[in-house]
Amino acid sequence: MKLSESQSNSADSVEVSAATASKYLVIEGPIGVGKSSLCRKLATTFDSPLLLEKPAENPFLARFYKSPKRYALPTQLFFLFQRVRQLSNLKQEDMFSPGRVADFMLDKDPIFAQMTLDDDEFRLYQQVFNNLAIDQPEPDLMVYLQAPVNVLQERIRKRGIKYEQDIDANYLQRLSDAYTTYFHRYSKTPLLIVNAADINPIENEAHYQALLQHIDRIDAGKHFFNPLVP
Repeated sequence: MKLSESQSNSADSVEVSAATASKYLVIEGPIGVGKSSLCRKLATTFDSPLLLEKPAENPFLARFYKSPKRYALPTQLFFLFQRVRQLSNLKQEDMFSPGRVADFMLDKDPIFAQMTLDDDEFRLYQQVFNNLAIDQPEPDLMVYLQAPVNVLQERIRKRGIKYEQDIDANYLQRLSDAYTTYFHRYSKTPLLIVNAADINPIENEAHYQALLQHIDRIDAGKHFFNPLVP
């Protein structure tokens, strides 16, 4: 799909089906790829409630980026408890209400844990994770955003969150590789893998509308969105 500059400035809005608007969508990907921003835009389009990670509430996160070894375990456990609480609240709500858009899934939590914890810490984390496991709702569609490390670094720099500027490129590469491996094997729900390196669905309306078209017609299987852009 070729997206021209004229399309970028005058893209017609996609008519989204009622079935798509009522879905539970999860947007995933490594830090800096733009998942939370896309969630907010999709939630506005679908008039859906948002379920977002809250990294600013984690008191260990800034210290983790400065000293990963020392603060990996408390950082990871805080996020685990936070995510379980959010999903538990979601299960208690009326799942027949209009769809939701989320920027995380609980199953990705061990991806970070295995990367950052030593063997003893990871065994402890795994025990806690297994005991906290909940009957979480399955998304109707998983959207995985991919981008190379240099793109992630530039987007992290651009958004200007102070403690994120300490994130190491090697850590980002390992994280991206872990996500790629996970979603290569993923088969629980319909999956859309998006090449987010050269598109900007947040600021470019043509890119957003093209992505909406893909989302609207997926109801099963694994799909790829890799448009050609100028």
